Amino acid sequence: MTDSLRDQLLGLGFKPAPKPAHKPKPATPAGKGKPGHHAPRKDGKGAPPKRKPQGGEMDLGKAYAMRAEKEKAERIEAERQRQEEARLRREAREKLAAFLEGKSLNAADAEIARHFDYGGKIKRIYVTAEQLPQLNAGALGVVQLNGRYLLVTAEVLAEAGRIFAPALALKVDPDAPATDDPYSDPQFQVPDDLVW
Repeated sequence: MTDSLRDQLLGLGFKPAPKPAHKPKPATPAGKGKPGHHAPRKDGKGAPPKRKPQGGEMDLGKAYAMRAEKEKAERIEAERQRQEEARLRREAREKLAAFLEGKSLNAADAEIARHFDYGGKIKRIYVTAEQLPQLNAGALGVVQLNGRYLLVTAEVLAEAGRIFAPALALKVDPDAPATDDPYSDPQFQVPDDLVW
């Protein structure tokens, strides 16, 4: 019996063991090896270069971090601008209040309500019979200050507009053409013979 155990197993139908695809490479000492291979040196120089992502792609984590930082900077800048605008408005209101001191023509005995549009709402100021035609002609105007409506001369109104334009509540331009009446169209005319 000269057959080895291997030969006997093959004779019984067992398959030979597969050969390993790659033989493990023996470790090379530092500084030796294939050309182009960078082994780290003890002083840290000559370390292998960090692998860059393929095709110029940026690391997803870095992209999110950069975007978050940019959005944060934009929010901080927007808040800074909002605070600066609020400060400028506050200073302009204070300057306007000082300017209007003693210049209001509001009369305690005024009984005629003059309505006007301001801030998208209908507001009113009470004037005297002498002040109403002057207000409608543009010789007087209305300034809003701290929730009150002050009747002032056209000159004071013009200066108030230079100080803080949003405070101008009513300024009548006497040279402006009359606005078209939407009900002047003949289709809205009431016939003369109509009896109510």
